[in-house]
Parts: sequence; structure tokens; C-alpha cells
Amino acid sequence: MSNLANQLVLAEREDVAKGIRILLATPLITEKLAPDAFDLVRKRHLPITKWFEYHCGWRLIVEPRLGYVRLAKISRDPDHTHPARRARSGRLPFDRRRYTLLCVIAAELLSGPVTTIGLLADRVRQATAADPWLDQFDTSSRTERMAYVDALRFLESCGAVDTIDGSTDSYVESREAKVLYRVDATLVVRLLSAPNGPSQLGLAPEAVGHQWPEAISRLVRETRYGEGESSASDVQRNLWLRHSVCRKLFDEPVLYRADLNDEQRAYVTSLTGRQVLQRAAEQAGFLLEERAEGYLLVDPDAMATDRKFPDDTSTASVAALLLLDVLNAVPLGLTIEQLHTEAAELLARFPRWAKTFRGDDGTGRLVSDALDVLTSFQLVTRTGGRVRTLPAATRYALAEVRTTEEKS
Repeated sequence: MSNLANQLVLAEREDVAKGIRILLATPLITEKLAPDAFDLVRKRHLPITKWFEYHCGWRLIVEPRLGYVRLAKISRDPDHTHPARRARSGRLPFDRRRYTLLCVIAAELLSGPVTTIGLLADRVRQATAADPWLDQFDTSSRTERMAYVDALRFLESCGAVDTIDGSTDSYVESREAKVLYRVDATLVVRLLSAPNGPSQLGLAPEAVGHQWPEAISRLVRETRYGEGESSASDVQRNLWLRHSVCRKLFDEPVLYRADLNDEQRAYVTSLTGRQVLQRAAEQAGFLLEERAEGYLLVDPDAMATDRKFPDDTSTASVAALLLLDVLNAVPLGLTIEQLHTEAAELLARFPRWAKTFRGDDGTGRLVSDALDVLTSFQLVTRTGGRVRTLPAATRYALAEVRTTEEKS
């Protein structure tokens, strides 16, 4: 093979690995918002599509003419660590009202390719008024308009709606604001990543609350693995083992052996399973670390995740790292009350830091936010009223540094 051919093969491998990691961090890529990433995935979509299908069983949808790429991730376990967030500076997660308005807005956007913020608000108001299970949308309430704007801003960030004229934020101050949108109805439909549509579940509205776990289970049920059948074939079972293990490995911060069932543990320790994991990690540009407790993927370029730890961009992340130092020193863990005491000491030690956590119950909110960060990265667990570190937390343990003079 010529040097040019070798260079082309290496370039394709690098592009495929980069494209896989970009999609793991950002499952929805639009040409308008991320042209370079979109062009890379579009160019190498065949090998990238094959990688996701073989290892994870996830479908990659590439629409060059419509200008978007969508990786349809599926998981049996709902992930509460990546909520939709408000576009404002605080980046607070969506509450129940904002999720409700987001769903209603998405449904109403399917009615036409162009709309205005006022017309859409009227449609949302009428839809919520006609549904006995929803509180009617009140355009006269600033709080309601703010929730409405947050939902629209989220859809803008996804590329599902495009502002042609005006500013969405102006609606917060006045419901007479004039904003014109272009709607990508196809992309709106693609936002829901589930093999089964909610309308196919056949659940009465009044029963959803009581049968919520069952509803989620039916929403993400995948027939290719023999789910819902009396028995699955060996082919279906082996396919599920490969996909379920790789989904955990590539979509979660850490893969602990304790979180796998007996069949999955047997798979990852088998020759075939080990080869699959090593090959998948290599093709995606990861370094695979294997420990007695489990597996961890290291991305040398830090592009495969939408969140990083340690991270000094938020108070909660800094507090998480500081409290993790304390937790690493106490193998048996600490109670929430003891962590409150530690947080109070941190606030006293750094008087100019964490100003938003110095009001009523500031230490409680700081501990809660920090634990949310640590839990999302699978660094701690809460059991028996105590917070204990998990094995991956030792990567961040303080180490004693000795000078050359001290060693001699």
C-alpha cells in the first residue's frame, strides 16, 4: 500500500473516532450550529453508523439536505443527571412546568412551517385548556411567560425552531412581543429518542402517574432482543449482552462490575467480550482502563462528554471536589449533617466564594448541589443515611508529595 493510501486510511480512522466521540457528547448536531462537526459526521457517516449499530444498537440518522445528524440513544434506565436546562446564566434544570410546556409546544409546532411567538402561545393556551390533566397556560403571568420562553429557547438550541425576526427573550417582558419562527417539523419529531411512541402505549391519562415505571419501560422496549416474548433466542441474548454492556461503558462515566448482572459479568470477562470492548474503545479513540472494580474510558482529547470533572466553571463542581477530598479520607463515609458542617467550614474559609449559597440554608443547598455532581459522575453513593465514595473517587484522592531531600 502506498504512503498516500496509508495516510488516507489513517485520516479516515481519526475522523471516525472523532465523530463517534462528538456524537457521544452531542447526540444532535445541526449544520447551522456546529458546521464542522456536522460536516465530519456527514462525510464519515457510513463507518460511524456501523460502529454505533454493532456495539451499542443505536441508530444514527443523517439528513444532509435537512442539515442535522441525530444519534438515537436508548437506555432502559432513565438518566436524571442530564436534565434540560434553562438558557439563562444560572443554567437551572427544567422543572415540571417547563417540561410540560416543552411537550405541548413541540406538538403545536407540527401544525405549520412558520409561526409567531404570539400565535404559538395562543395554541398552547388552547391546548392546555382543553386537557383536564394540565394547568392552563396563562400568558398574563410573567412566571408562565418565562417558563414558555425557556422551553422555546431549548428548542432553538436544538435547531428545531429558528428565529427569523425578533428575540424570544422579549416575550418575558411583554406578551405583545413580535417574534417570527421557522419550524423544522422533522427535527421536532426526532427529538424524542425512543423506539415506541407515547401514543402507542395505550395508557389512559389518569393511569400514567400510577404506572409511570411501566410506561417508561414500554416506551424504551426493544423487540430485537426478544423483550415481551416468552423466550429469547441465543442470538438475541448475545446481541443484548454486547449492546447493554457497551451502552453502559460508552454512555456512563464508569462501568462498575457490581452494576452488571451475572450474564453481563461473564460476558466482559470472556475472551470475546474483552476483545469487543478493547476494539470498540480503540476504534473510538479511547484508552480503556480495566480495574478489579470495573472499567473506565479515557478520552485524551476530552471531547466525548458534555460535562467534565474536575471543573471550576461552577460553584457546585468546585464544592464537589472539595467535599470529595473529605470523603476520600473517611472510608466509612459521612452523614449529610457532617457534610453540612464541612460545607460551613468551606464557606467560612473562603469568604468571597459561593456568594449565592450564603443565605438561608446555604450550606444545605451547597451540599445538595455538590452531591448531585458527585453522584452523576458515579463517584459517591448514598446508603444507610451516609455518603460513601465509590472506587473511581480514588483517582481524585490527595497524594503526599515528597521532595528529593525528603526521600534521601
